[in-house]
Amino acid sequence: MTVLIDEPIWPAHDTLWSHLVSDASLDELHAFAADVGISRRAFDLDHYDVPQERYSQLVSAGAEPVTIREMVTRLQASGLRVSQRERRGVAH
Repeated sequence: MTVLIDEPIWPAHDTLWSHLVSDASLDELHAFAADVGISRRAFDLDHYDVPQERYSQLVSAGAEPVTIREMVTRLQASGLRVSQRERRGVAH
């Protein structure tokens, strides 16, 4: 299992957020999220948004802490990255 998490540095809704991704498959990512109680509503095309208060728990559960640069590189290499251009074409 290769689930990655970046540092909670993304501000929104009065907290900081991390991204949770898999560099293997979306099935793996969804299974990990379900196992740790993250709602599918937190999924955004190629990642889950998770609040900073969950960061330590997710690392303890097996998510590998990485820099945002490493996360993007590994996500692109896996073919799972959704580009900004693709995001603009998807209604939320």
